[in-house]
Amino acid sequence: MSKRGRKSKRRMSRAPLRHRQDQAPEDAAMSDLESNNDDEEGSPRLRDDFWSILILLFLYILQGIPIGLTASVPMILQARKVSYGNQALFSMATWPFSMKLLWAPLVDALYIKDFGRRKTWVIPTQYLIGAFMLIFSQYSDVLLEGNEEPNVHVLTIIFFCLFFLTATQDIAVDGWALTMLSKRNVGYQSTCNSVGQTIGYFLAYVIFLALESPHFCNKYLRSEPTSKGLVTLSDFMFFWGVVFVATTTLLWAFKREKPTARSTDDTVSPLLVYKQSLDMLRRPVIRDYFIVILTSRIAFAGVDALTGLKLVEAGVPKENLGLLAVPVIPVQIVLPIVVARYTSGSRPMSAYLRAYPVRMGFGLLLPAFVAWSRRFDEYPLHFYVLAAVIYIAYSIPCTTQFVANMAFNARIADPAIGATYMTFCNTVNNVATTWPNTLALALVEKFTWKYCDGGGALDGATCVASEAEKECLAAGGSCLTHVDGYYVEVGLCLCVGLAWLSWMGRKMKRLQELDLSEWKLN
Repeated sequence: MSKRGRKSKRRMSRAPLRHRQDQAPEDAAMSDLESNNDDEEGSPRLRDDFWSILILLFLYILQGIPIGLTASVPMILQARKVSYGNQALFSMATWPFSMKLLWAPLVDALYIKDFGRRKTWVIPTQYLIGAFMLIFSQYSDVLLEGNEEPNVHVLTIIFFCLFFLTATQDIAVDGWALTMLSKRNVGYQSTCNSVGQTIGYFLAYVIFLALESPHFCNKYLRSEPTSKGLVTLSDFMFFWGVVFVATTTLLWAFKREKPTARSTDDTVSPLLVYKQSLDMLRRPVIRDYFIVILTSRIAFAGVDALTGLKLVEAGVPKENLGLLAVPVIPVQIVLPIVVARYTSGSRPMSAYLRAYPVRMGFGLLLPAFVAWSRRFDEYPLHFYVLAAVIYIAYSIPCTTQFVANMAFNARIADPAIGATYMTFCNTVNNVATTWPNTLALALVEKFTWKYCDGGGALDGATCVASEAEKECLAAGGSCLTHVDGYYVEVGLCLCVGLAWLSWMGRKMKRLQELDLSEWKLN
């Protein structure tokens, strides 16, 4: 063997196993064409895509703003004593992220060649989000206050539309990431997603709840108390509407999109992309993966959907609860970067499975903490310190699972229909969280036993519904809880989680060991 041949062989032997599994030699040319022509898969190298990573990070920060706002509204509604049935109704505002597969093929297939395959959707969608927030800012406070109680139905419709636009932006950005980043750095897409959404969520959830609270502003930010916070929902949405419009204009003007193999052809028929989406479902390996993911979050539904609301119900101020996320944010920003070292390889879901029983353990700890919180009239400093420690600890398995799942989706995605494939997988991830949480909110009152104590003729009557509780209080009685459905639901979810880990966990291990060609459509 020649000296040059020996060097070539040594270089191949040092190449990651993942590269050898990705493609057969005859498919290499097509794969390179669909990615970046001069990219070679290998160890991630941040400096190659530094500016692209920053742009992706900013796009995901913008995406986190509507997500954070939608998370803050239930805390405001809970402080206004709305029923858990209305909370379940409002939770449906987040469902567009779980339905975006319905229009993802259109985003993947229809575009203006001269404008750019992904910019065709990113730019107008972000302009619409900005305009929507500017218009809604004129009416949001009235809807939130209402005559007697918040207008939950109208709020649900409005935030559903806002989430629809955000979900459409997410489809295009997920697809853009596959070509904006070089092949060796595509694993950073999940890091940008996690870090960016966390920052946006922090701004729209923690900061907004603090500045919206009269109690917090009077105590820490004002010399003379007033009845309102420094910022209302209208003010906050108006500000971010302006930010969306301004930054989208800069993105349009200065960021060029790399051409892909398909952007030089005529527009691909959406019907073809829908057919390819159906082809995905026909592949047994993809169906098995989706079943595993769709059932994976049931174990955490009771804790994730209800713990925060139960703490507010117990008397913890919503703005203080929001501020507990402050020490969690640095962990959620740094942890994806650390976890990326273990999820950018060939077995990202191993980290997911290792975090699963750890996260289940909090299904015992958090309900105990909620029960303990009911003992206080005024919450001392050590209560918030302990709460912060628990929240930080809980964020570790949650973030690990999120990054691992996103990395696995990026790894198995077929670049031929990149946006649809990524969106299909990420949509299933969102559905896996949304449907158990909505169901947990809707059923919690079914598992709750509350009776009116006193109240004359209403003595002994059930008062689970918010209207019945108001009638009991108006009659001079008090509504006593004998069995809290929160604890019943958490227990049931943990039982399901143990069964999932025993059965579906083994299936997930087998799926990630498959050759990457098994996940491709062709």
